[in-house]
Amino acid sequence: MMKKLLTLVLLTAGLFATAKTPVWLDRSRSPHDRAVDLTSRLTLDEKASLMRNDSPGIERMGISRYNWWNEALHGVARNGEATMFPMPIAMASSFDAPLLYEVFCAVSDEARIKYRLDRDEVQTIPTDKESRYKGLTFWTPNINIFRDPRWGRGMETYGEDPYLTGVLGCEVVRGLQGPKADKLHACAKHYAVHSGPEPERHSFDAVVSERDLQETYLPAFKDLVTKANVQEIMFAYNSFRGEPCGASKYLLQDILRGEWGYKGIILSDCSAVADFHREIGHHYSSTPEEACAACVKAGGQLECGRTFKAMADAVRSGLLDEKEVDACVVKLLEERFRLGELDFDSKWDRIPEEKLCCRQFRDLSLKMTRESLVLLQNDGILPLAGDAKIALVGPNAADSLMMWGNYFGTPRHTITLLEALRARIPDLLYIKGCETVDDHLDFGRIEGILADLEGIETVVFAGGISPNYEGEEFHNRPDYPGFRGGDRTSIELPQVQRELIAALAEYGKKVILVNFSGSAIALEPESKICPAILQAWYPGQEGGTAVAEVLYGECNPSGKLPLTFYRSDAQLPPFTEYAMKDRTYRYFEGAPLFCFGHGLSYTTFTYSKARVRCGRKLTVKVTNTGDRDGDEIVQMYISLPSDAEGPIRTLRAFKRVSLKAGQTKKVTLRFDRNTFLWWDDASQRMKPRKARGFKIEVGGSSDAEKLIEAF
Repeated sequence: MMKKLLTLVLLTAGLFATAKTPVWLDRSRSPHDRAVDLTSRLTLDEKASLMRNDSPGIERMGISRYNWWNEALHGVARNGEATMFPMPIAMASSFDAPLLYEVFCAVSDEARIKYRLDRDEVQTIPTDKESRYKGLTFWTPNINIFRDPRWGRGMETYGEDPYLTGVLGCEVVRGLQGPKADKLHACAKHYAVHSGPEPERHSFDAVVSERDLQETYLPAFKDLVTKANVQEIMFAYNSFRGEPCGASKYLLQDILRGEWGYKGIILSDCSAVADFHREIGHHYSSTPEEACAACVKAGGQLECGRTFKAMADAVRSGLLDEKEVDACVVKLLEERFRLGELDFDSKWDRIPEEKLCCRQFRDLSLKMTRESLVLLQNDGILPLAGDAKIALVGPNAADSLMMWGNYFGTPRHTITLLEALRARIPDLLYIKGCETVDDHLDFGRIEGILADLEGIETVVFAGGISPNYEGEEFHNRPDYPGFRGGDRTSIELPQVQRELIAALAEYGKKVILVNFSGSAIALEPESKICPAILQAWYPGQEGGTAVAEVLYGECNPSGKLPLTFYRSDAQLPPFTEYAMKDRTYRYFEGAPLFCFGHGLSYTTFTYSKARVRCGRKLTVKVTNTGDRDGDEIVQMYISLPSDAEGPIRTLRAFKRVSLKAGQTKKVTLRFDRNTFLWWDDASQRMKPRKARGFKIEVGGSSDAEKLIEAF
């Protein structure tokens, strides 16, 4: 750090001795003006080098080395200690946009602290590896639509609904970037039609109708651009209609830049530009130089990878004009000035180090985890009595790494379910029972487990899967039954767990299933023999505490499913088909096991007197009819009966409401110009309409039988 500052001081002193302060060193000038001036002083090779994520330093101009690649999916990742929140799919279950904003304000505070500490500590950065994950530009959120539960990266998303994803994604961006987008950069990814299969992502061609594109795959991206001012967009690996996403002028120029007016940075996923030309990729370009030209001409400005090393040669060979490179570099330098990175100074440097992993942020993580837990079913066995004699069984009871999900940092302490329950019951019996997937139970092992459980009536079974089996493009890992390359080939609960749960139930044990997963699991057999099922997701560092609180009734569960839990594999279309027909609650015509928006409480709620007022808002009375205080998530859905091809129903408003036992509240959901946005066949776009002709329903889930119509 001192070496960099000394270089800049000497450079500035030399320039003062010979001329007035150049524009790029004048902090009173705009970041754009400074970037234009600095770019004009660079050689072609220097400019080309700044278009790579691992941008080298240019000492003669005082430009420090910078790596654009950083991660903060649910906490600052891959850079030492940080507060770890639940995975995004879990946080989506909270349906709590203000709380999500708080979470990512905390994440951005920790990010700024860590950036300052790393910057002040490191005088020279000799390798790319050491500079990665230490910058101010964070490649999150993942706002792809979780269209199929077999996709391994679905846990990174905010579920299957475009509206919910857009609302929550905007709060992530606002929390990370700050009010003037100078705290950090957020990055909406992976633009635009991307959700597996992971093993084929470098060559796969996603083909969708224009209606599915505009109605399902694009809305969240549009929201983050037009409502939250997201500063970066990452294009996806796959092709779209025969072209790599990063070479699609339709996606990047016509829609993103043209229709939405996006002014920020467009960057590649890592090695996605190499996929333009390499053998395992799309066979779109013949050489790295051609790939560089195709990407830049479509709108790309920054590459994660090595292909842009050929950028200068692409200009020299006439494939690109140097002015096209200049435009990219101006934008990249402009944002580095705006963030304070090139000046080594920012108002955000004043966040005290004591906030890193502080008690306030741990409590915030616990609050989010509490709100994310979804009680799928309960015959009354929950909450447990304080003196209930229980045992804990299952492969996920003591696995702290499972709880972190993927793209994680290192929390100072992670509370597993075993630790949380043993804090209450010091002599709690714990039996792992089986491995998550690759295991076989013979009669002798089952007999041994049952013998150990003699005298225990209630078993809490910590099951599900883990990020060891679902995730991003697994390399050099074996494919276990039900899994392939990070994706799942079956959504059923792993067979060994299914057999163990069945054996426990058969021998008279009351099994409370706590399911840890980043995606929907088909739990139909378990739903018939387990008196209660709690969906815990990958709940972050405070997960064990929150689950234990729900089991014992100290926390009344309020989470709602942000995706459909299907009954079995038989209800799923082929994984590689991107058409939305029969996918998600919006188009699925079958009967799911647990529907989108479903989630039970230890109290009950009723809805009455739903009214549409002047076409501008909906009001409804919600009553807590039970004997416990609780939170309900009021959900408003619309449909257009005259449109046979449209969604069955689609979420357009929601609100979390706290109600004391016996209390009634009048809840208001206000409409805006996008509430009745609907497909227009003539323009091939989504167009705003008036409320007339729409069916408007409100309730506690998307289940038609539990919704009431508003008039």
